[in-house]
Amino acid sequence: MPEQRSHSGRAAALVALGILLSRLAGLVRQKLFAHFLGSGLEAAAFSAATRIPNVLQNLLGEGVLSASFIPVYAGLRAKGQGDEARRMAGAVFGLLSLLVGAIVGVGLLAAPWLVTVIAPGYQGEAFELTVTLVRIIFPGTGVLVLSAWCLGILNSHKQFFLSYVAPVVWNGAVIVALVLFRGEPGHELIAWVAWATVAGSVFQFVVQLPNVLGLLGRFDPRPSVSLPSVREVLSGFGPAVAARGVVQVSAYVDLALASLVSARAVSVLTYAQTIALLPISLFGMSISAAELPELSADAVKSHEERTTAIQERLRAGLERMAFFVVPSAVAFLLLGDLLCGVLLESGRFSPKDSRLGWYVLLGSGLALLAQTSGRLFSSTLYALKDTKTPLRFAAVRVTLGVTLGFVTVRWAAGALGLPTDLAVVFLTATTSVTAWLEMALLRRAVAKQLGSVPTITARLVRLWGAAFLSAAVAIALKVALVAQVGARALATQEWAGGILPFPDVPAMRVWRFDVSTLVTSTALIGVYGVVYFAVTGLMGVPQASAVLRRVLRRRGS
Repeated sequence: MPEQRSHSGRAAALVALGILLSRLAGLVRQKLFAHFLGSGLEAAAFSAATRIPNVLQNLLGEGVLSASFIPVYAGLRAKGQGDEARRMAGAVFGLLSLLVGAIVGVGLLAAPWLVTVIAPGYQGEAFELTVTLVRIIFPGTGVLVLSAWCLGILNSHKQFFLSYVAPVVWNGAVIVALVLFRGEPGHELIAWVAWATVAGSVFQFVVQLPNVLGLLGRFDPRPSVSLPSVREVLSGFGPAVAARGVVQVSAYVDLALASLVSARAVSVLTYAQTIALLPISLFGMSISAAELPELSADAVKSHEERTTAIQERLRAGLERMAFFVVPSAVAFLLLGDLLCGVLLESGRFSPKDSRLGWYVLLGSGLALLAQTSGRLFSSTLYALKDTKTPLRFAAVRVTLGVTLGFVTVRWAAGALGLPTDLAVVFLTATTSVTAWLEMALLRRAVAKQLGSVPTITARLVRLWGAAFLSAAVAIALKVALVAQVGARALATQEWAGGILPFPDVPAMRVWRFDVSTLVTSTALIGVYGVVYFAVTGLMGVPQASAVLRRVLRRRGS
């Protein structure tokens, strides 16, 4: 079992490395996007336009194929039925291509109606621009679905890095467009960026295809439902699509409610969610993705062996997740201004926008641990060929989230006398409530299947304590640095951006240092990370000790 855990750890590290590189490229893209377009009309239109066709990718892409395709494909290979797995993969590709083509055609024709539904607050110029961008972007999103099929093949063969680093080329295409056409008027620049997303989607698919074809050998992409394994994939595909569809309802309701607040609220929410998705992708997705093929192989063992193996994988996965997710959550809660300053603030993205971004991250931070743990529990159920249970719980979460979001955005913010833009913060706050509920339900469902689920309460107590202590050190240094070096604190209404009428609290202020904001914010975040690793290492947390051993080994060599 230690050897299996080591293999899973290496696989998760490869996934995390691929995701890290793609996310870093994504952050560069968002930094340039914020710099050239800020939180204005074009940024808001692009945010809505990418969300609309992305429903295709989210419904049929990575999450759904991971839930329905990988367990069947990996299970066939674990039983030595490689030829059956190859023929099933080709048939699924053919069926997926037909379905994607039909949906893309409908999306192009129905773009105006889709914009009306997804962004009801958009009128006039904003509406027309969003419709144009949707029609440009939709075909590229269809290609990304086929890219997700490549990911399913590569992951099942335990080749994790390529599929998760491939989005770098997508981000690269957008970055090139932003740089090359930065001098164009806003509408023209955003159109070039939209075309770049299509080119990037094609590149992302093409870079994976040679490896996939090499693994499959003979490839027959003719659509067919004659194989029992294809029918098994389709039986899980429906509930998985429905589950993703339910989740998408929540995302699009958030966008619709944000569009009723202001265009700025839509833009800042999108930027902040990009930051919030980073730890979810790096630590939640990487560990869940690496474990899914292994869990699927464990699921075909005898009952006793299956239970023991899956429980051990869950415990190890939850501990690895918590080690990285807990400090990420605390950083969102207490150091969000530094994060937004480093990752977003420049050009047309102002300190006021950073402040609002921090408020959005507060709600996201509260949800992080539940969202990442929930992914691992969902992967466990998918490996056990149960795609219906995650669907039911997703429906519960989304129904509750939509209700709470509507009430808080339309009523609570006004009742509390808060500025208009701040209403968007309630969307991420309600996400935290519903994420914890869904995670608890998923955990109970897994426990019902396995008899019990390992708990890591003692580990969590140590990690939260270490993270809060480390944040306290970073905040103390921030206040001391300002007092020592001197900073131009903006007037109360300016530094708060008119968002909150709070008194001028040094630790909560968006500082404008005399030295570079980027350098000082990066340094403080670095201090936070170093202290966290040091404290957890002294506590004897295995993940921290492993990192410290690697560092000392490299220095010794």
